Amino acid sequence: MPREFASVGVVGLGTMGAGIAEVFARSGIPVVGVELNDDCIARSRGHIEHSTERALAKDKLDDAAREALLDRITYTTSLEALADVDLVVEAIPEHLDAKTDLFEQLSKITKPDVILASNTSSLSITEIGVHTPRPSKVVGLHFFNPAPVMALVEVVRTVVTEQDVVDDVVALAERIGKSPVVTGDRAGFIANALLFGYLNHAVTMYEQKYATREDLDAAMRFGCGYPMGPLALIDLIGLDTAYEILDSMYHQSRDRRHAPAPILKQMITAGLLGRKTGRGFYTYDAPDSPTVVADALTPDTSSAAANARPVRTVGVVGTGTMATGIVEVLAKAGYDVVLRARSEDKANGVIAKVRKSLDKAVGKGRMSAEDAEATIGRITPAVDFTALADADLVVEAVAEDIDVKREVFTALDAAVKPGAVLATTTSSLPVVECAAATNRPADVIGMHFFNPAQVMKLVEVVSTINTAPDVEATVIDVAAKVRKVPVRCGDRAGFIVNALLFPYLNDAVKMLEAHYAKAADIDTAMKVGCSLPMGPFELLDVVGLDVSLAIQRTLFNEFREAGFSPAPLLEHLVKAGRLGRKTGQGFWDYS
Repeated sequence: MPREFASVGVVGLGTMGAGIAEVFARSGIPVVGVELNDDCIARSRGHIEHSTERALAKDKLDDAAREALLDRITYTTSLEALADVDLVVEAIPEHLDAKTDLFEQLSKITKPDVILASNTSSLSITEIGVHTPRPSKVVGLHFFNPAPVMALVEVVRTVVTEQDVVDDVVALAERIGKSPVVTGDRAGFIANALLFGYLNHAVTMYEQKYATREDLDAAMRFGCGYPMGPLALIDLIGLDTAYEILDSMYHQSRDRRHAPAPILKQMITAGLLGRKTGRGFYTYDAPDSPTVVADALTPDTSSAAANARPVRTVGVVGTGTMATGIVEVLAKAGYDVVLRARSEDKANGVIAKVRKSLDKAVGKGRMSAEDAEATIGRITPAVDFTALADADLVVEAVAEDIDVKREVFTALDAAVKPGAVLATTTSSLPVVECAAATNRPADVIGMHFFNPAQVMKLVEVVSTINTAPDVEATVIDVAAKVRKVPVRCGDRAGFIVNALLFPYLNDAVKMLEAHYAKAADIDTAMKVGCSLPMGPFELLDVVGLDVSLAIQRTLFNEFREAGFSPAPLLEHLVKAGRLGRKTGQGFWDYS
C-alpha cells in the first residue's frame, strides 16, 4: 500500500513554492509553508490568495472550497515547524550550496522516515542528498510552472533512492492530480534535458544569422505544431533562467550543445531578459506583457511581392505523396499546373488522388462541386519535360536521391524557358547540388513543403549562395498565395525544422538507451510538460525510423557535431526492421 501523507512541508514560497503549496492544499493535504521572514510570508500569502481568486472566478473552486484550501496552509519562518510532516518539498532559488545547507538542517529536524524532495529543475539530486545522513530518502519532485495548472511532475531517483520512496511519491503525485514521470538523476532530468538543448540550438542559429527570429519561430510552430517558437519560449522562460539551466546542464553533461550560446550572456548583461523586462529576442509593449510590438529587427514583408517574377503556370515533377499534395495545393490556389510523370498512368493516378481529396472536401462542405471541378481542370498531365517549356516555376518532387534529382534538373535546364524558377522540395539534400546540374544556378532554390502538403502550413524557402534575390521573392510570393507560411533559411543540412527537430529526437533515443527513463515517461514528459503534440517516440514511429536515421546521419556528416551522431539504439531498430507505424513495430507496437 502507498504511504499515507498526512501533512507536507514546503520550504520557499516564491511563485513556484506557493503554487506547490496550493496544489497540496487543494487536494486536502495540510501544508506547513516556511519562508525567510514575515514580508516573504505576506507575499506568499498574496500569491496563493490571488491564484485561488482566479480559480474562483473561473468556477474551478467555490467559496467554501477556497476557504478550506486557505485554512489548510500554515505559514511560519521556523524550520522546526516541519518536525512532524511526512514530506518536505524544497523550492528555494537554484543555488546548490543553499540547497545542501537546507537539507542538512532538515535532516536534523524532521522524522527519520520523512521523505525530503527538491523541486530543482537542473541541479543534481545526488549532490543534494549526500549532505544528509539518509540519502536513500531523498528524491527530486520537479513541478512545472505554474504548478496549479501544469500537470507534469518529474520524480527523480538517484542511485541510492529507495524504490518505496519513488513509488510513494509517484502515488502522491497521482493523488494530487498530476501526471508523474520517473527519471534518473541526470542534467535537466527529462523535459529540460530535451527542451533546452533544442532551445540553445535555435539561439545559435539566430546568433549565426542563419534565419531570423520570426522564421525560426514560425518554422517550429507551423512545421511541427509546437505551441510556441523557441525564441518566444525563451523570452517567456527568461533568458537568465535559461542561461542558468543550460550552464548547470553543461557542467554535468560536458556536452558542448548545452554550453549557453554567447549571445545569451550578452543579452542578459544588457538587461534583455525576455517578457519580464519587456525586451528579449522580441520587444513587448510592457514588462510582463505577452504582446509583441515591432522594433528595429522586425522584417519588412511588403517587398517580396513587388520583387517577385510573375508566375501563372507551375510545373510539378513527380507522382509520389508529396508531389500529389503540391499539385492539389497549387491548382486550388488558381495556378495552371503541368504535372510531369514518367507515364500517363502515373499522371492519371495523381489526378485521381487529387479528385478523391477534393471530393472529400466537397462532402464536408469545405468546397463547392464547381470549384472542385475547376481545380481538376487546371491540371494538365504530361510525360515529356518539353511540356514544361512555358512554366514560370517548376517544383521537383521526386525521390530523395541526389543522382535522380540532378538528372531531373539537367532535363529541366534544357526544357524550361529562360527566367523560370526551378525549385526542389528536398528535405535534407544540398540544393546547390541540384543547381550545379544546370546552367542557371541563380534560378534554383529550395521550396520544401511539409507532408501532407494539403494540410501543413509551412514552406521552407532555401536559398543557395547563387540564388538570385528575385527568385527567393518569387517563391515566397507563391507560397503566400497558396496560403502557406514561408520561412527563409540557408542551404545547409536540415534547413530549420529538421536541424532543430531531429537532434532533439536523437537525444530522446539516447536517454532511453541509457535507461534514465522509460519511453512512456519521456513521451508523457514532452507532451504534458512542454505541450508538444506528440512525444518523441510517437513522432519517430510516424516519421519512420529509417527516414529519421537517414536525416540524423546527414546532420552528423555535415556538422560533425559529436552530439549529432545517431543513437546506436536507432540504428539497431532499423537493422531489425522495426521502422515504426509502417511496419507495425518501432519504439511502440501497433496492431
